[in-house]
Amino acid sequence: MTDKRNKLLKGWLSPLTSVVVNLLIVYLVYFVARLEYLFLNWDLLGNGQQAGHLIHLLWSGLIFDTSAIVYTNALWILMVLFPLHWKETAAYHHVCKWLWTIVNSIALIINLADSVYFPFTMRRTTSTVTTEFAREQNLVSIIGTEVMNHWYLVILAALLIWAMWKLYLPVSVGKNESPRWRYYAVQAASILVAVPLCVAGMRGGFTTAVRPITVSNANQYVDRPAEAALVLNTPFSLIRTVGKNVFADPHYYATEDELDAVFTPVHTPQSTDAMKRRNVVVFIVESFGREYIGAYNKDLEGGKYHGYTPFLDSLIEKSLTFRYSFSNGRKSIDGMPSILSGIPMFVEPFFLTPSSMNHVGGIARALGGEGYETAFFHGAQNGSMGFQAFAKSTGFGAYYGRTEFNQDKRFGGDNDFDGTWAIWDEPFFQFFCAKIGEMHESFMTAIFTASSHHPFVVPRQYADSLVEEALPIHKCVRYTDMALRRFFCNAEKQPWFKNTIFVITNDHTNMSNHAEYQTDLGGFCSPVIIFDPSGEIEPGWSDKIAQQTDIMPTVLGALNYDKPFLAFGCDLLTTPAEDTWALNYLNGIYQYVKHGYVLQWDGEKTRAVYALSDRLMKHNLASTVPQQAQMEREIKAIIQQYMMRMTQDRLLP
Repeated sequence: MTDKRNKLLKGWLSPLTSVVVNLLIVYLVYFVARLEYLFLNWDLLGNGQQAGHLIHLLWSGLIFDTSAIVYTNALWILMVLFPLHWKETAAYHHVCKWLWTIVNSIALIINLADSVYFPFTMRRTTSTVTTEFAREQNLVSIIGTEVMNHWYLVILAALLIWAMWKLYLPVSVGKNESPRWRYYAVQAASILVAVPLCVAGMRGGFTTAVRPITVSNANQYVDRPAEAALVLNTPFSLIRTVGKNVFADPHYYATEDELDAVFTPVHTPQSTDAMKRRNVVVFIVESFGREYIGAYNKDLEGGKYHGYTPFLDSLIEKSLTFRYSFSNGRKSIDGMPSILSGIPMFVEPFFLTPSSMNHVGGIARALGGEGYETAFFHGAQNGSMGFQAFAKSTGFGAYYGRTEFNQDKRFGGDNDFDGTWAIWDEPFFQFFCAKIGEMHESFMTAIFTASSHHPFVVPRQYADSLVEEALPIHKCVRYTDMALRRFFCNAEKQPWFKNTIFVITNDHTNMSNHAEYQTDLGGFCSPVIIFDPSGEIEPGWSDKIAQQTDIMPTVLGALNYDKPFLAFGCDLLTTPAEDTWALNYLNGIYQYVKHGYVLQWDGEKTRAVYALSDRLMKHNLASTVPQQAQMEREIKAIIQQYMMRMTQDRLLP
């Protein structure tokens, strides 16, 4: 070693100082990103909160920030602290600065971008997002639109990245007369201290009894599940869910007989009547939450609220409609299995996990086995959202998407494409009606609509009549409602119409401007409407609790289907009101609705119980409700049946 190299060993404490100072800068950046997340979603996360509780939530995020920061900066920490005097040069530490800036800039951008996505999912994004949008060909245009709509986040990101670059404290290099042994002693001690600290930071604690924290750990710091998104950060959620085994049998019950005695998803019909050869049409209407439908909200805004669905309101007058009805998930990929196969979303959409290879049944497979012609319709690019794969795996005999629409010369082809997602609802509904007319009876079809969706635009010819209202989605809801009116006006003239049972629901809820729909349960308020033109299914309002997973058993029950099938729901036509229920999952918390209450369960214990009439979920009645013990037994059985059957490929009876 030359004397010149010896003189470059300047500031033997400088590497450790650089690590400490620069990590503090990263903590500050994460804190600013969390504040932005809160303010952008104030109606859902901050409105009505006490200042002390908000400070508690922000402070609680430190443990998850520490884990994410250490994970993402581990290589940089090692590069700076590794005891090797040869690396102490200006060029080497300039590389370290670039690495630190790039890694933490990516983490910042991910956090800011996810704040825009939160209103649609009510949770932090997890690693399944890569699978969810893997087949989408319009992501560049969607991202471009969002960048323009949220230009202020671009400016914020640019300012914070510039600040990180300018504030970065580099390791001092230059002349240093300190002996080399001191450099190695200090650097070795620094890295020996840093390694266990980093491991503890990643795990969320020091003791061996501490299991590595996961996204579900956020619930110990919050009062309601939606707040977990504020405590978490997106890099942590992505890292902690990559390659994880999503489903695990909790073994609440020791034997399967004991489990089945409390709850079983296997339905064994007892009817001896002949099967009714009636057609079935299921509408999964994008984002149509109960909030937008006037008929569901006659007491809203002092009785002055009329909603945005005049046609659907008129159809409800002739339909069986469930007053307390809920979705089983918050994303489109959650809705498909719930509605068409009776399989809810717990933890992650099962079709985005290895369990997607399980054998799965559904309405289409059951009725296809009875000679029904079956078809699924979705006006997006074929393969979008994995819907085509799901339809095929669950027994649909045909799939009609944008490709088939464009091939049909009776319609306008890509002139009717909305430019982002799919064919506009109005022309695609007419295509749907025409294709149904070409099917032989009996048939079972389902259509997943697309127009009431971000980026919330309507066809040019309706731009003047469907103007911006309280929320951007409202004009889109009016457009899709008008498209439904046109469909039914055409359909009622067809010979198959009166022999058809129509089910109308949504995939998930969306934007909200009423407090009761912004609660943990309010975000799952979805319509379940059954319209029977023949009048065999008696119309009216029902106080039974309904969920999307009830649709399959209800439809099969209405047809007197006589073979065993699996569905995590009940036949709403025959099940007594006191035995109906709903269950959904949000940020590590299961919400079980039954007996007029909502029980929130974290997998081990009850976190809260609210009266269903407590629309704002203000009064926690845990340990005071007699039904709580029975609800806990039932929710354990439902969860265990789900997890056991997912892990053992037992989704068929």
